[in-house]
Amino acid sequence: MKNIFFALLLFVQGDLYTQTIYPTHWFTGMKNPNLQLIIHRDRVAQESMTMLPYAGVKLVRQTKVENPNYLFVDLHISPAAKPGKLRFRIDNLQSPEAVSYKTFEYELKARSKYNGKTRVQGVTSEDMIYLLMPDRFCNGDPSNDYFDDMRDKGHDRNNPFDRHGGDLKGVQDKLDYIQDLGATTIWMTPVVENDMSRTMEGGSSRSTYHGYAFTDQYNRDKRLGGNEAYRKLVETAHNKGLKIIQDAVYNHIGNDHWSVRDMPMKDWLNQWPAFTNTSYKDQPMVDPYGSTMDKKVTVDGWFTPFLVDLNQRNPYVSTFLIQYAVWATEEFGIDGWRVDTYFYSDPIFLNKVNEALYREFPSVTVFGEVWVQSVINSAYFCENNISLSFKHNCQGVTDFPVYFASLDLLNQPFGWNEGANRFYQTLAQDVVYKNPMRNCLFLDNHDMNRFYSMVGEDFLKYQMGINLLLTQRGIPQLYYGTEVLMKNYKDPSDAEVRKDFPGGWPGDTQNKFLASGRTEQENKAYNYIKTLAHFRKNSSAITTGKLMQFVPKDGLYTYFRYDNRQTVMVISNTSSSPQKPDWSFYKERLAGFTMMKNVITGEIRGVHGFEIKPKESFVFELVK
Repeated sequence: MKNIFFALLLFVQGDLYTQTIYPTHWFTGMKNPNLQLIIHRDRVAQESMTMLPYAGVKLVRQTKVENPNYLFVDLHISPAAKPGKLRFRIDNLQSPEAVSYKTFEYELKARSKYNGKTRVQGVTSEDMIYLLMPDRFCNGDPSNDYFDDMRDKGHDRNNPFDRHGGDLKGVQDKLDYIQDLGATTIWMTPVVENDMSRTMEGGSSRSTYHGYAFTDQYNRDKRLGGNEAYRKLVETAHNKGLKIIQDAVYNHIGNDHWSVRDMPMKDWLNQWPAFTNTSYKDQPMVDPYGSTMDKKVTVDGWFTPFLVDLNQRNPYVSTFLIQYAVWATEEFGIDGWRVDTYFYSDPIFLNKVNEALYREFPSVTVFGEVWVQSVINSAYFCENNISLSFKHNCQGVTDFPVYFASLDLLNQPFGWNEGANRFYQTLAQDVVYKNPMRNCLFLDNHDMNRFYSMVGEDFLKYQMGINLLLTQRGIPQLYYGTEVLMKNYKDPSDAEVRKDFPGGWPGDTQNKFLASGRTEQENKAYNYIKTLAHFRKNSSAITTGKLMQFVPKDGLYTYFRYDNRQTVMVISNTSSSPQKPDWSFYKERLAGFTMMKNVITGEIRGVHGFEIKPKESFVFELVK
């Protein structure tokens, strides 16, 4: 991929006589008074621009770059500035076709008074996240399924690689279902515009229905309903007491992004003499013996040929991405961000964007997707207790080490380092995290084999896994459909674990959103999660309390969540034979309690004297 800049710079598509400005508007009252506008239009840098006087706002600098179709404008917005419209004048217009921009306006809006109260509230261990992929969840508005003016017009539910029509209105329509299940927070895969040409992957023509190939961050994809549908969804969710987490992608954009088709400057992207993939390895970023070249390949290598790698060391790229994150949080009032492909981004940039969000929104939550194997490597990418020359400031991560250990506990025979001992040993390393309660726990997601398949469709193992997910330290995340036993492996592609939720489309023969449309076993799964999730919501011991675990014995793994108001015991038999616990071994936490209540069934029994069958798992609230 030689000379990619010049190839892409010449491949300008679209009407450059139409002026676009990013951010599309801004806000008064920001703690950071600086704002950098990107003005994109044919030959705009060859013109003379003047900002008319506006109280509290100063034009600091106009910067011309390699591409004359861009002008970068730096403004200083003082605390005294009021909402209104800035006015600009062009004195020597170079494109007669763009005469309407001889004078133009830029709006400053007031910030919301409800940040940190009913919006931008943050997501904590008191919450439970429901992860969904909008295109595959529910089609609330069939009129927006496809548009003739978009590059990809594919729309076919029978094609696993096409868009299926799920949208933001569909999510809004199912908020009561999600809330009834016991979730408090919704995390959606990206809803940003993906006006991408179809890609070729694995010999198949594919749509970017997943949302990870941005073409314009300031637009929600109109096939999902656009900005207004997103705003309405967030507002409706907040009115119901639900929170919203959104996906951020800083590492890459789609190759049909406006800044790729007409690049502002050569180093807008990370360029190589020939196409270079990332190694997909996190180790070079952590390794004290790692080479500079390996680090460069991890961070600067491209994720795929059509997901081009942004150069976040370029200050204009960095500012563009940071301002977008701040803008979107303020504009829509979202409560947190899950940052995709976290360790592939420049670490200094990551700290900058996080700090900008924390400064403007003290309650906001940020956790990074860090697909790693070890606890040390996981902790490296968030706030930690490790002595390091560089420290990440991300609050938490997607806890892959606990995920892998969960599967080992459920599927491996008990051994010195295997099965339940693997899970125990993983948690025992939490000392390296500043606050492991901020990590996101999960049993599956849109990039992984579905959980029910991973436990061999064994319902007892399924229940044990749900117990771990909803009672361990951290913020639990449930993937859509897990509650109704949706299954599959990523074979032959990710599309197999991203099936449509049955009942989300008019004419579906099955409706799993309703108890009447679910099988007896599916209702059993749904009700199991619902019962435990609602108990969790009101359990101070689980949501904010301490954790004490005991060394597993003969496959029996026991831990307690507790505070000065409540004690919860979770006990699981991962062995192939019945176990009679030695209750005296747990007297440190059992002392003073004589009875215990089964959280799922409500049964109350004495503390002592019962046998736990193979693969049985219980959550008990202890009673004095």
